[in-house]
Amino acid sequence: MQTKTVRVGALPVGGDSPLTIQSMWKKPLTGLSDELVAGVNGLAALGCDILRFAVPDMKSAEVLGELAGRVSIPLVADIHFDHRLALRCMDFPIAKVRINPGNIGAKWKVEDLVRKALDKNVPIRVGVNHGSLPGHLAKEKDGAEAMLRAAEEEIGVLESLGFGNIIISLKSSDTESTVRANRLFAGRFDYPLHIGVTEAGPLIPGVVRSTLAFSSLLRDGIGNTLRVSLSDTPEAEVITAREILAALGMRVKGIRLVSCPRCGRAGFDVHGFLALAQNRLMSLDKNLTVAVMGCAVNGPGEARHADIGITGAGNKVMIFKHGELARTVAEENALEVFFAELEAL
Repeated sequence: MQTKTVRVGALPVGGDSPLTIQSMWKKPLTGLSDELVAGVNGLAALGCDILRFAVPDMKSAEVLGELAGRVSIPLVADIHFDHRLALRCMDFPIAKVRINPGNIGAKWKVEDLVRKALDKNVPIRVGVNHGSLPGHLAKEKDGAEAMLRAAEEEIGVLESLGFGNIIISLKSSDTESTVRANRLFAGRFDYPLHIGVTEAGPLIPGVVRSTLAFSSLLRDGIGNTLRVSLSDTPEAEVITAREILAALGMRVKGIRLVSCPRCGRAGFDVHGFLALAQNRLMSLDKNLTVAVMGCAVNGPGEARHADIGITGAGNKVMIFKHGELARTVAEENALEVFFAELEAL
């Protein structure tokens, strides 16, 4: 569905712009550190385009503002209840503010927020969650309709103040309600949609629920930016989003990683190697297929399609390219030799 284009920092969202991937920082913002900056930059290298932070107090707002000046990825302030936190965040190069419908408080507080957002050209994401609807909608039986009404009401407030720099999300922990709410919204409005299943669960249930929702919506052209919400690391969220988009043929840049499940014949610790190498692999800006296989019997043969792969037997590790043995190395040298061979490609 064609939507308006909203700029989140320098990044366009909506219109003809590519789909963007988001995640949310999982820890409190207690202070600016090199570790924090490195973590944010690491997520950007993995493919995170926009990163959101909870801002529960003024200290968090100050740290987020300082961080925004140290990284290039657009940062989003997640604000609830206290509009002063949003005002302070917008003193810094914050790319977007996210609010829930109705929880900023009195109209004059919303007016203050909108006035500054207009002045700073900062977009607002209205984040409608089924679990935190405004009181008069909380008991509605039809969750999708209730979320749509909450979005409509908040859009009406913002538009009445002359503000249209808006992104909307409508999320439920129920996949079907999420899909239906977004379909209803896309049929009535042309604001960009941030899609996702909220509180999707631990890694495996969350991946399944998110994949079902995204494939249903994205195949119909609904959704401009997305987050996979997992009870797991932000790295897992970003990698999952990348893989979903790649499987749908909507984002093909980067490493395609394949690996065997391992069995009693395994001569190579697939799981251990992936634990060490996965994030590093997925951060590489290369359009290559990488195979990690469990045994020398079937490894290269089953992964002939791969540009490069690794397997092993005993204390020897074999690196192969396009199904042909390229090098045999000692187990303790395997990781760095493998990456050297990968870089050579």
